[in-house]
Amino acid sequence: MKRFLLGCLLSSAITLPVAAALPEGHPAPDFQTQASLAGKSFTYSLQDALKKGPVVVYFYPSAYTGGCNIQAHTFAVNHDKFTAAGASIIGVSLDSIDRLNDFSADPEFCGGKVAVASDVEGNIAKSYDLTVREATAGKKDSRGVEITHGFAERTTFIVTPDGKIAATLTGLKPAENVEKSLEIVQKLAAAKQSVK
Repeated sequence: MKRFLLGCLLSSAITLPVAAALPEGHPAPDFQTQASLAGKSFTYSLQDALKKGPVVVYFYPSAYTGGCNIQAHTFAVNHDKFTAAGASIIGVSLDSIDRLNDFSADPEFCGGKVAVASDVEGNIAKSYDLTVREATAGKKDSRGVEITHGFAERTTFIVTPDGKIAATLTGLKPAENVEKSLEIVQKLAAAKQSVK
């Protein structure tokens, strides 16, 4: 019996997530920060974006890195589908606004379709209970440029206009993360239509 209990305790300890991102139903922390779309910086406000419909707030480690490149490109390719469902998208990372101006305009990644926000100190990520790691000396991006900022864990939150988190997506591959996000916002749009 003791072995069984110890086994159960160990298996549950192994399956517990390292960080506890804010769960479904929790109020989404509001934020305002510098962001970039198509290479042009602007002030982004989550509160203002929510007035127009649901927002996909996706945190990613860094512009110009493998999984983040795939995720940004997949969001850009599916941008019209998110718009059709009434949702907007904002990516958030610890990148500087200068790096994000390049990334947001790059046709291989955001392609001028997806806005990305700068969270240099990691405060926005931390407000969503995400783990933020320090920069790793010597780490370079896909362009060969050294990455000097920290990294937030890859997690996506679907936030409804009432400011609540409708879904928290963690542990998914970048393209799957986008597909699941799209599925959720389409379900939200369908539910809204059935109420009318």
